[in-house]
Amino acid sequence: MTTLIGLYRPGVSALHRVPAGYKLAAVVVAGAGSIFVRTPGQTGAALVAVLLGYVAARVPPRLLWQSIRPLLWVVIPLGAFQVLAVGWGRASVIIGVIVALVLLANLVTLTTRTTDLVDVVVRLGRQLRFLGVNPERLGLMLNLGIRGVPLVLELATDVREAQHARGQAASARAFAVPLVVGALRRADEIGDALAARGFDD
Repeated sequence: MTTLIGLYRPGVSALHRVPAGYKLAAVVVAGAGSIFVRTPGQTGAALVAVLLGYVAARVPPRLLWQSIRPLLWVVIPLGAFQVLAVGWGRASVIIGVIVALVLLANLVTLTTRTTDLVDVVVRLGRQLRFLGVNPERLGLMLNLGIRGVPLVLELATDVREAQHARGQAASARAFAVPLVVGALRRADEIGDALAARGFDD
């Protein structure tokens, strides 16, 4: 099943009505503040706060699970490595913070139109023209980034299903190689399309 990460879900909740600028600011503040999360208790509180945001936005549990499921392919092996490297306590903080930030960013994209997010970034970029920043190009990069997430996750799902069909479910190489090759192929296709429209400089 295709994941819906990164796709706007129309709604009438209070969170949907919050301006896009405030939501982006919240993501930035949360990312910066994550370095101060030191204990499993603090990590758990952050996860609960994000999940309450999903409840407030009236996101169905099914959609929340679709948001979490693709992360398992990353956080499970990463978590195992961190447990061996730094122990259970620190590993739970690292993995918990990553999951919380990804879910928070996903919540923003679920409750905010992509065009609204891009408009905010473009407006901010205009204040940085004196530094050589091209706000329209910056907005395009954000748009491609948001829309690229579901494409990569869809590709990961297809590769995993092909692994199971071939009996290679336990092979990390059989998963990583076609995923990377497929992602690069998609990137080339997007690059060619942009070049055809004059965005190659």
